[in-house]
Amino acid sequence: MSAPALVVMAAGIGSRYGGLKQVDPVGPAGEILIEYSLYDAVRAGFGRVVFVITRQIESVFRERVGAKAERAVEVRYAFQELADLPAGFAVPAGRTRPWGTGHAALAARHDVDGPFAVINGDDFYGRRSFQAIAGFLRDARDDAKCRYAMVGYPVENTLTEHGHVARGVCTVDADGNLAGITERTRIQSFDGEARYTEDGESWHAIPRGTPVSMNLWGFTPGFMHELERRFPEFLRTMPDPLKPEYYLPGVVDGLVREDKAAVAVLPTDDRWFGVTYQQDRAAVAAAIARLVAAGAYPARLWG
Repeated sequence: MSAPALVVMAAGIGSRYGGLKQVDPVGPAGEILIEYSLYDAVRAGFGRVVFVITRQIESVFRERVGAKAERAVEVRYAFQELADLPAGFAVPAGRTRPWGTGHAALAARHDVDGPFAVINGDDFYGRRSFQAIAGFLRDARDDAKCRYAMVGYPVENTLTEHGHVARGVCTVDADGNLAGITERTRIQSFDGEARYTEDGESWHAIPRGTPVSMNLWGFTPGFMHELERRFPEFLRTMPDPLKPEYYLPGVVDGLVREDKAAVAVLPTDDRWFGVTYQQDRAAVAAAIARLVAAGAYPARLWG
């Protein structure tokens, strides 16, 4: 089997962050966060990278990210566009919000022809996490069910001190497979305890060690068909044409609940770093510096 592909969802401009966070340097030689994911992915055995971006950031992204990546791995570009909709659908009047992570992954459908992983472009996942998902994909085969995987991070390893985050909160069955995933769009740390809210007023604790999705998924090729097949129903039934998003974890959760897919949850003790907010950047740079000092990464990623 050919080496798996890596789909990198990097279309977001980062409204909470206040700028094009995907190309802000955090490494000692000016590396940006995506470069660490690429470095780890290449070491883990991925053979192709598909960057999902927007036309607006194409030029700067190719210059800052693509030019380096192309020296180490095959690179392709896909574009997440609001008008990329199934036949018979049009962009609702007034809609400017992107269609979400499920739509972003679907944008790469013409560039993926084998097993593939999906990640966010503005998260640090850790070397062991890429090794785990690559190892799964090398042997992935559908049988009576679709066979997928996700890397599950302890919720306390995925929080920022500077605001709230969105995470897919997971339940895992006795066999280590995903039993369900609930998208919580506002999780925050309170003295080290993770809590979530739906209304901004009442907060509910998430037990320490609860696995959450950071959108590090491993899929067999047929998952693109499932994304494509379920998108029209989402569009037909969304209650508000301006705000709802087609979430990747929601599609997976639906397949699991319909008993059409089994999703192995691959545990990791890697710690997430991300630049959700401007204040996060200094903390991420310090964390990368510690990893470089410990020998996990070279001072210059690409020599």
